Amino acid sequence: PQPVTEFPKAGPFADLAPPTEVAVSRQVLAEPTPDIVERTWAALADGTPLVTGLKKGKGTLVLFHVTPEATWSNLPISGSFVEMLRRIVQLSRNQGAAIANAEAAAASLAPYRMIAADGSLVPPTPDARPLVPGAGALPVTFENPPGLYGSETGVFAHNLLEADSTLAPLSRPQITVPVTSVQYAFDESRNLKGALVAAALVLMLLDTLAVFWMGGLFSRRPRRAGAVATTAAVLIALGALFGHADLARADDAKPGDEVAIEAISKTRIAYVLTGVPGDDSISRAGLEGLTRFLIEKTALEPGAPAGVDISKDELSFYPLIYWPIDPAAPMPSQAAIARIDAYMQQGGTVLFDTRDQFANGIGADSTSPATERLRDILGNLNVPPLEPVPSDHVLTKSFFILPEFPGRFAGSPLWVEASLDASNAENRPVRTGDGVSPIMITANDFAGAWAVDENGDPLLPTVPADPMQRVYALRAGVNIMMYMLTGNYKSDQVHVPILLERLGQ
Repeated sequence: PQPVTEFPKAGPFADLAPPTEVAVSRQVLAEPTPDIVERTWAALADGTPLVTGLKKGKGTLVLFHVTPEATWSNLPISGSFVEMLRRIVQLSRNQGAAIANAEAAAASLAPYRMIAADGSLVPPTPDARPLVPGAGALPVTFENPPGLYGSETGVFAHNLLEADSTLAPLSRPQITVPVTSVQYAFDESRNLKGALVAAALVLMLLDTLAVFWMGGLFSRRPRRAGAVATTAAVLIALGALFGHADLARADDAKPGDEVAIEAISKTRIAYVLTGVPGDDSISRAGLEGLTRFLIEKTALEPGAPAGVDISKDELSFYPLIYWPIDPAAPMPSQAAIARIDAYMQQGGTVLFDTRDQFANGIGADSTSPATERLRDILGNLNVPPLEPVPSDHVLTKSFFILPEFPGRFAGSPLWVEASLDASNAENRPVRTGDGVSPIMITANDFAGAWAVDENGDPLLPTVPADPMQRVYALRAGVNIMMYMLTGNYKSDQVHVPILLERLGQ
């Protein structure tokens, strides 16, 4: 491989340093002619041409004697190759040096960037005119202000001063006549903040003294008690004006505030802590699975499920409380049941799940122990009339269209508060009625179908083993949550076409 030697002085690459990193292993040999030396713009160390140029009419033919990829030489991938191309482009626009023995053609250069008063480069003004370079110094005029002339491929610097120019400060002339100095800035501003604040404090003090004078402070014979009180008031006023005591803030924080703030920072679903470890773990895993499904399928992003002790924890933070009924769990106290009753009367909803669909659940002739325990709990509550979810209820279409509400088991109806117009004589698409049912009862084991592990895999199988049953169970949970948070909003939306039709729209 041969390196590149110095560029010829008469060529367009004369001002470039020879690329020491470039090596040529293969090239196209130029045909030997008498003028080959004049047409050589770059050569190798052995004298063979690397770049040649030939003037043809008004243009110039330039040939690189290597391939455009790095198979014959690494010149195409070197930085010197870019600079060589720049010189060729400048030559094509009559902005670079001419080829050997050619006369430089005078060309006008368009204004590219002008120098502003602060020394920054700005776009040219409309008054700027093209600059015609000459042999001598070019004057700076209104039409040719100092700046850069040319284009992005090459520019010519039109300087205001010569390189050896020096700047001398202006000296004030020594004259005998009176001289008045005038500044350039006539709108000098002054900071009056301190003076105004001091004036405000003085006025406040004068106002305080005037109030004391009107109250008889400066009478000749003030009473001793009045004088003492007045003196104390003056001292307090002066201390308020000129004192530097730190202001004390009342701390009204109470125990449990952090827990309350955490509970209301996000919408969270709660479950009753029954005291049975297996039931509590399944309830938490089930609500975590439902929370994941809500985040994935809806715009709701609930927080982590919360286990609550109905005998002492605050229940109003949660829109829905899931209560798995287990006859082995201790019977709640009357005070705890009263708190649940108050929670439902204030707008909350409790979802009771007996999980006994295949053990003679609700509506069967013989009841299961879980159903018996539920009846004991409901016997102390103010429970409204219940009915299975009708086909036109808001729950069937609050988010997904669902004809039934399965869980880990299927077949048990979901009981809710009975609607006032249960007959639905007008055959409307959604049953009317304000409010949300404060109680729901099922035997399908919702939490068992929702329960997932840390990897999102189901913990319990469905009965029967149908993969879609788990999907429908999760959709049922979504519908319940949407119903809890939006109420009868969906029913109003379904009625919109009928209302518009009645209004003639």
